Amino acid sequence: MVQKGFRRADRVSERIRSEIMELMLRGSVRDPAARDVVVSAVRMTDDLSIARVYVRVLEEIDSDRQDAVVEALDRASGFLRREIGQRLQLRHVPKLEFYWDEVVDSALRIESILDEIREDPDDGAEGSK
Repeated sequence: MVQKGFRRADRVSERIRSEIMELMLRGSVRDPAARDVVVSAVRMTDDLSIARVYVRVLEEIDSDRQDAVVEALDRASGFLRREIGQRLQLRHVPKLEFYWDEVVDSALRIESILDEIREDPDDGAEGSK
């Protein structure tokens, strides 16, 4: 019986996220560029053919390292697909596409802008007189 409000794609994406995280924590991906990776989200297409995997790294890094992380995971995608297929016993294992998760970066930018506004409230008041 299917639970209301949960699509199959949502359930499969959560299981894929969990399995990739476990593989990363165990050190199964040996590429040094892919160390300390955290899978923040997985979004599946409705037909379950593509899984968009959004990743981050524990420390702050520059855009070159972000690109290197995504490239390393792209290189390991065949291995990861094979492992996921065995663990989840899916008939068709989705293609894995890796992306850098920009959500945290956007939130930090917004937070810094709000901090600037809070620090100097008089600047906004003078311009409105």
